[in-house]
Amino acid sequence: MSRILLVEDHDRLAQLMCKGLVSAGIAVDVIDRIDTAWTAIQQMPYQALVLDRGLPDGDGLVLLQRLRKAGKGVPCLVLTARDALHDRIEGLEAGADDYLAKPFAMDEMVARVRSLLRRTVEFRTLDPSHGDLTLRPDAGVLCRGDESVTLAPAEIHIMLLLLRKQDEIVRRSALEAAAWGLSEAVTPNALDVALHRIRRKLLVIGSRQQIVNVRGRGYALREHDTAQ
Repeated sequence: MSRILLVEDHDRLAQLMCKGLVSAGIAVDVIDRIDTAWTAIQQMPYQALVLDRGLPDGDGLVLLQRLRKAGKGVPCLVLTARDALHDRIEGLEAGADDYLAKPFAMDEMVARVRSLLRRTVEFRTLDPSHGDLTLRPDAGVLCRGDESVTLAPAEIHIMLLLLRKQDEIVRRSALEAAAWGLSEAVTPNALDVALHRIRRKLLVIGSRQQIVNVRGRGYALREHDTAQ
C-alpha cells in the first residue's frame, strides 16, 4: 500500500480526505503543522505529499520550498482556497507538481494523488542516460560524471522525456503534459521557465548537451556541435 503525508489543519476536511484515500488503497498520515511535517518527512519515505497552504504556523509553501532546497523530490499536490492566477504560479514556482483549489470533489483529489503516485513508481524504475548525462529520478539529481545538480519535480519529468527520446524532437504540449499532467494550474510560460532553469543547470555541470528549440516543431536534447 502506498503511503502519503497529508498536511491539513482542518479536522473535518482531513477526515474526509483520509476516508477517500484509504478507500482507494492509499495509506495516509495526517499532520497539521509545518515543523512537524518536516520532521515526519525526514523519518518516513512518503510516496507523495498533499499540502495545504493555510497552516497554523505559516504558508505550506514554506515547507515545500525547504524540501526542494534539501533535494527532496517527493511529488506534491498543493491545496488552497487561493485560486488567483498569481497564487497558482507561486505554487508551481515553489516546486509543486499539481495545484487544487478548494472546494474540490473528493474523486478529483484522489485521482490527482494517484497520478502523483504513478510518477513515483516511474522515478524508481528508470535511470536514463544520454551522452554525458545521467538522470537519477529517485534522488532528484542530474549528473555528468562526478558533477550533479538538483532538479525540481517538473524539471525531472521534462528531462525524463527528453532523455527517453534521445535526439528526437518533442512537442511543447508533450513536455507540458509530462511535467504537469492535465492540471489547470499550468501557466503559458511555465515550460519556458522550467527549460531556462534546466539549461542553466546543464551549464553548471559542464554538460555537452543542451536543449534546443526547433522552431515550429518542439524541443530536443542535442550536443553543442550538432545543435541547429
